[in-house]
Amino acid sequence: MLTLDERSVRQLKGVSALKEGELHAFGIHTISDLLNYFPFRYEDYCVRELAEVKSGEKATIMGIVRGAPIMQRYGRAKSRLTCKIESGGMLITAVWFNRTYMQEQLRPGREIMLTGKWEQHRLQITVADSEFPDSAKASKTDSLQPVYHVGGNITQAWIRKMIAAALTQYGPMIEEVLPYELMERYGFMSRSEAVEVIHHPGDASRGQEARRRMVYEELFLFQLRLQAYRGLHRGRGDGVAQPIGSETIREFAATLPFALTDAQKKVINEILTDMRRNYAMNRLLQGDVGSGKTVVAAIALYGAVRVGHQGALMVPTEILAEQHAKSLARLYEGTGIQVGLLTGSLTERKRRDLLAGLQMGLIDVVVGTHALIQDDVFFRSLSLVVTDEQHRFGVNQRSVLRRKGINPDVLTMTATPIPRTLAITAFGDMDVSTIKEMPKGRKPIKTYWVKHDAFDRVLGFIRKEAAAGRQAYVICPLIEESEKLDVQNAIDTYMQIQQSCPDLTIGLLHGRLSTAEKDETMSRFAANDSQVLVATTVVEVGVDVPNATLIIIMDAERFGLSQLHQLRGRVGRGEHQSHCILIADPKSETGRERMKVMTETNDGFEVARRDLELRGPGDFFGTKQSGLPEFRIADMVADYETLEQAREDAGELTERDDFWSNESYARLWEILRREGLFQGEQLD
Repeated sequence: MLTLDERSVRQLKGVSALKEGELHAFGIHTISDLLNYFPFRYEDYCVRELAEVKSGEKATIMGIVRGAPIMQRYGRAKSRLTCKIESGGMLITAVWFNRTYMQEQLRPGREIMLTGKWEQHRLQITVADSEFPDSAKASKTDSLQPVYHVGGNITQAWIRKMIAAALTQYGPMIEEVLPYELMERYGFMSRSEAVEVIHHPGDASRGQEARRRMVYEELFLFQLRLQAYRGLHRGRGDGVAQPIGSETIREFAATLPFALTDAQKKVINEILTDMRRNYAMNRLLQGDVGSGKTVVAAIALYGAVRVGHQGALMVPTEILAEQHAKSLARLYEGTGIQVGLLTGSLTERKRRDLLAGLQMGLIDVVVGTHALIQDDVFFRSLSLVVTDEQHRFGVNQRSVLRRKGINPDVLTMTATPIPRTLAITAFGDMDVSTIKEMPKGRKPIKTYWVKHDAFDRVLGFIRKEAAAGRQAYVICPLIEESEKLDVQNAIDTYMQIQQSCPDLTIGLLHGRLSTAEKDETMSRFAANDSQVLVATTVVEVGVDVPNATLIIIMDAERFGLSQLHQLRGRVGRGEHQSHCILIADPKSETGRERMKVMTETNDGFEVARRDLELRGPGDFFGTKQSGLPEFRIADMVADYETLEQAREDAGELTERDDFWSNESYARLWEILRREGLFQGEQLD
C-alpha cells in the first residue's frame, strides 16, 4: 500500500492538473505535504462576552438582530449598512461597509455572529466578518480558523476545503514517528491527533499542545539527521589521529608575547582533544572581534606540524591573508616552522616554488585565499584546515579544500558572534567552541549616536584624533548617488572631508576598485600614509590597524546590528581609547532600537542575541548563505529551548548501542534513509 509520502495530491477530489501545478509552487506534491502545510496564524472566531472586550480590540460576539437595517450609499458603488444588535444585555450598532447583500439577511430576531473592532464610546462594532449560525454555510462559529500562505488561484477557502478532505480521507493513515519513550517523557498527543488539531484547533490550549508536539518533532528529526551523520562518520574512524603532546603546546604557549586567557585555554583543549582522535574534527570556533581566535588557530596548526603534518588557513581577502601570514611567521619565529602565502597576485615563479614546497612538505603552514583550492595545489600531508569568516566562502569552496587532505580536521572560525540557538541549528553537525573573554587590558570602545546635523562636530573629532597622530575610518552604505535611497555615499563623503580637512590625506575604498587598488589603499592606511579612510563595508573584515581609534558610520540605521558591531571592531585594537560614532536619523522603531543596543553594550554575543530578536534567523547571515533550514512550524527564536532539548535527545539516542538494531526505531531509520544519510554525502 502506498504511503502518504507516495500519494500525489491529484488523488484528492477537487485537485485538477492546473491546481496541482499551483500547489507545487508551495512545495506541495503529495498528500503528506498537504497535511503538513500548516497555518501560519489563526483568525479568532471564539465568542466572547461584550463586557470582556476592551475598546479598540478585535473580537467575536454573538447577538440578536433587533432593528431594520439602514443602507446609505455614497460615491461610486460604496455603501454603509447599519443595524441595531442586542448583545450581552446591550443594544449596539453594527456597521458593514460595501456589503449590500447583507441587508436582506438581517431579519429581526435572527441570531448573528459578528467579528470586528469594538468602539466602546460609540457602542459600535465595525464588522470585518459575520455569519448566521442557522445558515447551512456557517463554518466559523466559535472557532479558530486557520490562515495559510496562499496565492494565484489558491484561495484560503479552497486550501481549507482540500486539507479538511485530506484529513477525512487519509487522517487515519498518518503514522507516528517519535519513539514511545519520547512521547511518554513529554506527554505528547499522537501525531495524527496533532496534525488534525493544528488545522482545526477548536480552542487555543489544544492548538498550543498540538504545536508543541509538532515543533519538537520537526526540530528532533532535523537534529537526529545531523547527530546520526556525525555518529556514523565518527564510527568509521577515517580521520587523522594526531598525537599532540600537551607539554609541546605548553612550551610553545610560554614563548608567546602575551598570556592566554582562560577562555582561550579552554577552547585549545577542546580542539586538541578532537585532533588526537581518529575521526575528522568539524568544529566551529566563534568569538568576538579581538578575542584572540587567530592565536588559538596558530596553536592548533603548530600542533599539527609538530606531529609531522601540514596545515592550511583560508581567508576571504588577499590583504587578510598577508596579515595572517605575517602574524604566524612572527609567532613561529625560532621554531623552524615554514609559513607560505598563496594568493592570486603571486608571480608565476613564486607560485611554482610555493606549490613545489607544499607538495614536498618544505612548507608547513600555508595561508591563502580561494587560490588554495585550485586544481594544481597539492599537499604532502594536510591534516588541519582552518577557514576564517566561513560564511564568506561557499560550501563547495570549503569542501574542495577539505579534499586536499585525507579527511583532515576542520576548524571553522567566525567573528560574527552567533547565539547558541542559531549556532546549533546552522552548524548542527559541528561542535561549537566559544571565546567570550577578551584579552586583559583591552579598553571598551565608547559608542555614541548622533543626528546628521552634528556632522561638523564629528569632523572636528576627526581633526583632533589626526592631530594626536591617530587615524579614522568613515563608513558609508553606498558607493555613489542613488535616486531610490537618500543616503550619504562614499564618494560625496570623501569629497566633503577633503574640503573640510585639506591638511589630511584621505583614502577611498569601495567594491568597484580592482583588488590591486583596494590593497594599495588599505596598505597606505595601515602604514599611516593616509589619516582617514572613507569606505563601504569592504573593511568589515579587514586589516588590523592598531593606530585607528575612530570609526564613523554614516546612515547607521541602514546596517544590521551584527554588521554594525563588526564594523565597530575595526578600532579598539591598540593602546589608545577608541570611539565609534553612529550618524543616523532612524524613522523606524527597529532603527532606533539598533542605535540603542550599540550604545548600551560592547558584548558581541548580546548584540547578536538582540539582532536575532529584531531581524529573525533567516536574515542573520544574509539570505544567500544562511545555510538555515526552512522549518514548517518551528521558530528558532521562540522555540530555542525546544531546539536545545531536541538536540540533546537526538544525541543521546544516536549514541545508544541499540539505536541501529532496535525495531522500535525502524520509522526513524526509514526517515534517515529517505533523506540520503547513508549515501555518503557530506553535510557542510
